[in-house]
Amino acid sequence: MDGGYWIYAALVLVTVPPMVPNSALLAGAGAMAGSGGGLSLPLLLCVPLVAATLGDLAVFSLGRKARRPAMAWLSRDSRRLTAMERLSGPLQRYGVPSVIAVRFVPAGRGLGALTAGLVGFPVRSFLLGAAIAEAIFVSCTVGLGYAGGRLVTDGPAPFFIGPAVSLLVAGAFLTAQRIRGRQVDSRAP
Repeated sequence: MDGGYWIYAALVLVTVPPMVPNSALLAGAGAMAGSGGGLSLPLLLCVPLVAATLGDLAVFSLGRKARRPAMAWLSRDSRRLTAMERLSGPLQRYGVPSVIAVRFVPAGRGLGALTAGLVGFPVRSFLLGAAIAEAIFVSCTVGLGYAGGRLVTDGPAPFFIGPAVSLLVAGAFLTAQRIRGRQVDSRAP
């Protein structure tokens, strides 16, 4: 692990804020660990998990602290209030599973945490959901990179695994979204 400590610091910097794309770095770090790059797999799983959960909690806390002025601003316009009700409805209806699910929606990590804070979602329930969601995300992303690093150990290939995994995941998501859009369109009168 000589000189590899910088990667853990970089992982913290990109996983704490919710709107920073970090899949490529996580998968790339996993690939480096898998290819014998001197990185510790347990640390690659724990560091981003803790950092991302703390980032989620910070955004949630910001929502709780800004609740009064934000709700006053939202209530001035019926469209804003309706949008807030749409966002908060699943949180209130489904609880922790909703906190987990919103993590995997584009921009959902930040918006979900902020909304949960604004509507007064219980802190413990939010923290449980955020930790589970981040554990799933981090373990899948680092795990895919690690598996790729174990398969391809020669040359610069491990450095391309992270972006490749990100592109595959994004492509799968877009494909599923288009299929679902076609299904919804075919049901429309």
